[in-house]
Amino acid sequence: MELREGDVLLRPIRMRDQKAWQEASRRNRDWLRRWEATVPPSPPGRITGSRPSYRQMVRYLRSEASAGRMLPFAVLYRDQLVGQLTVGGITWGSMCSANIGYWIDESVAGRGIMPTAVALAVDHCFLALGLHRIEVCIRPENGPSRRVVEKLDFRQEGMRPRYLHIDGDWRDHLVYALTAEEVPEGLMQRWRKR
Repeated sequence: MELREGDVLLRPIRMRDQKAWQEASRRNRDWLRRWEATVPPSPPGRITGSRPSYRQMVRYLRSEASAGRMLPFAVLYRDQLVGQLTVGGITWGSMCSANIGYWIDESVAGRGIMPTAVALAVDHCFLALGLHRIEVCIRPENGPSRRVVEKLDFRQEGMRPRYLHIDGDWRDHLVYALTAEEVPEGLMQRWRKR
């Protein structure tokens, strides 16, 4: 499955993306470090897990996608891999919700690529999958990421104290959300009008 709007393409992340993904990750290490999830210290007597290799990460993402719990996308701009967007925590039943996380190469940040990618993913979740609610949780000090959801008119709902382990400690996150009823014509339609 591929989702496209102009020069922005979302498609499943692939094993053959390894070189481009690792290069973008390396180039943006300092820029992304403050926002990337880290593995918390293990309790005494428990073996600490290490960061997975690229191949292990892709295998895990594919497994979760096959189980219907996740949609892992590579973000391409003008056919170059410039980031990643993951729809995770997909829950069915009475909740029908998911969350979205993303990162983008600093060299193309601010060009509307990530708002477009998020709008594509949200529309797919609402219009094709039938989900009802999407959340994006962002550290309060991550201004660029907050601007993405604010441009798309996500509603800020509050704070989740010490929500995720990021950059070596448990960090607070602001919760932004959107429901299908808020964008009956689709989020991309709203984004195009801006």
